[in-house]
Amino acid sequence: MQRGFWDWVFFIIDRYGVWLLRGTGTTLLVAITGTIIGFAIGLVIGIVRTIPIPTQNGRRTLAGMALRAAHMLLGAYIEVFRGTPMIVQAMVIYYGLQEFFGIDLKTMTAAIVIVSINTGSYMSEIVRGGIDSIDPGQSEAAQAIGMTHFQKMLYVVLPQAIRNILPATGNEFIINIKDTSVLNVISVTELFFMTKSIKGAIFRTYEPFLICAVIYLVLTYSISRILRAIEKKLDGPKDYTVLQSSTMPNSQLSAK
Repeated sequence: MQRGFWDWVFFIIDRYGVWLLRGTGTTLLVAITGTIIGFAIGLVIGIVRTIPIPTQNGRRTLAGMALRAAHMLLGAYIEVFRGTPMIVQAMVIYYGLQEFFGIDLKTMTAAIVIVSINTGSYMSEIVRGGIDSIDPGQSEAAQAIGMTHFQKMLYVVLPQAIRNILPATGNEFIINIKDTSVLNVISVTELFFMTKSIKGAIFRTYEPFLICAVIYLVLTYSISRILRAIEKKLDGPKDYTVLQSSTMPNSQLSAK
């Protein structure tokens, strides 16, 4: 008896649903962990790249030269990982560590490292843009009261910058969910890898990958809705009431 389209769909879900669930779980684990670590990397790099290079009598000090070298290295890291596809980075990092250093990473560890480093390169520019978006007058005021660069960032700039970059950070998370599919080239058992395995087992292509596409769509849509709700929560209510100032009006002052 020849199976129809829906027969194959229900057969795949019934027989290989556990495979799909495992792949989905791996996809979420790699995407969430990689985004969190990548955000931390981007935060550190973004702060370092905003540190002004110290000079003395118009010349760079030793610390200034070291900071300039750090800026150049971090800039090279950003350009390399933003300018190459993640699938190529996965192959180079995973097999390169084995070839030159004898390091044989587990596929899950390699996946998290690759996604984290890739995300960090994008997040560093996002963080830097968020820092630059803050009114320079606030930084100048913080310096005027004696704050160090670290204190200024921690207490004045970053709380506002992080709020500004939250939508971009959410977009990076959604991108990572989809981009984990390229990690199948190093045998990470994420959703796309599991779908390919199902295809090989039943010799059908359309139905398994259609189910895979639906799962990706459900994941990305659900997470985008959750992130949108968080943004609205941080924005606060729109029907707020401005409290009346306790300052005495000028008319009453003139009357007295």
